[in-house]
Amino acid sequence: MSDKRSMTRRLAIALTSVVALFWFVALGLGVYVMQDEFTEIFDSGVQETAERLLQIVANETTRDAPSGLAQASVTAPALNSQFLTYQVRDRDGRVLFDDGAPEPFAVPLATGFSQTPTHRIYTAGTTDGSLYVQVADAIEHRTEALMEGGTALLLPLLVLIPGSILAIVFVVRSTLSPVSQLRDDILTKDSGNLAPIDEATLPRELRAIARSVNLLLARLKAGLEAEREFTSNSAHELRTPIAGALAQTQRLAREVPPAYQPRTAQIERALVHLSRLAEKLLQMSRAEAEIAISDEQHDLLPVLMVVMQDLERSALGANRLNVQVAKGTVLERPIRVDAFAIVLRNLLENALIHSPPGSRVDLHVDPMGIRVTNESAVVAEDVRANLTKRFVRGPTEASGSGLGLAIVERLVAQMQGQLLIASPARGKTQGFEVEVRL
Repeated sequence: MSDKRSMTRRLAIALTSVVALFWFVALGLGVYVMQDEFTEIFDSGVQETAERLLQIVANETTRDAPSGLAQASVTAPALNSQFLTYQVRDRDGRVLFDDGAPEPFAVPLATGFSQTPTHRIYTAGTTDGSLYVQVADAIEHRTEALMEGGTALLLPLLVLIPGSILAIVFVVRSTLSPVSQLRDDILTKDSGNLAPIDEATLPRELRAIARSVNLLLARLKAGLEAEREFTSNSAHELRTPIAGALAQTQRLAREVPPAYQPRTAQIERALVHLSRLAEKLLQMSRAEAEIAISDEQHDLLPVLMVVMQDLERSALGANRLNVQVAKGTVLERPIRVDAFAIVLRNLLENALIHSPPGSRVDLHVDPMGIRVTNESAVVAEDVRANLTKRFVRGPTEASGSGLGLAIVERLVAQMQGQLLIASPARGKTQGFEVEVRL
């Protein structure tokens, strides 16, 4: 939840805030109701105490002083409470007995409840008004009881709120896991992986999104297939007229007088260069169309052997290629065989063209990938850093377009591989080495 815009974070915060707010509102209502109930309970206790004391005092006073209250000398019982105090007063307001409160309460001698800033007082009197008992309950006592009750309600919330946060985060993450799954599925889609998303495993609310994405993927796949087919057809259509023009030029060179042969040779070289450039441009176009990744695993070793045999039959690679395949090598990857063939052919052609005539070119194959090494002169580091750029060539007089390594770099990136260039070659004092880790 590091991203502040995360749905999980926002939902967890929102739900926790709402739940906590409801809990605190419920706590406030509970304290309010508890205050009313405490007031009723305490008032009932004070009233009952006052009425009982009035009966006791009235009985004692009648027995000891039948002629009246003057000179009465009764001892009233103690309440055994640190919160309740009482006074027995006559009709004139004099305090006859008290429980630690000698000064008369500043309330009228009338039956019922009265209140001072510090006490809640109930006054009970005889029917003739000759005796009054006033029992006072400290407001501090009631406040303390209310605070303790409120605290007892609040403390569990301090534990429940963090627990609810964890529970809400867990529930939200579990509920949103299909959204994360759909997001991850969509992130894996590119021109090499256009397989439709499985809608059956998604909740009903997300199936419409998955269905729309699948329709978009189907259209994209159709467009890419059309583009690849056009590129392939274009390559074929371009090769045919160029090859025809080259053949006619070569035939013409044998028929024209010697004075015209240098010019026909120049035309032939131009057509050969045009043919190679057109092929490289078409390969770059295919690389830009992201043809490298496949939905299925393919064994690349047979492709490697076909490319090797094709080059060995050409004048450029005859008797110059040396293949070393590590024992037990299995080179199966989700890579299109035509993309791998383009990578391998460009690496081998570059190695053959930019090395001394008749020198050997080594191809090492292991489970990690391929490595092509030739015996060219050492290429400086600053030059090597730019060789994968389009139309950039090293210090060489050999013919070429400067697109070979650019095409390789583009396709290897799509294969999620790694392209390593070194000069001098590994274990040598010269040479040029290109390694492709797949």
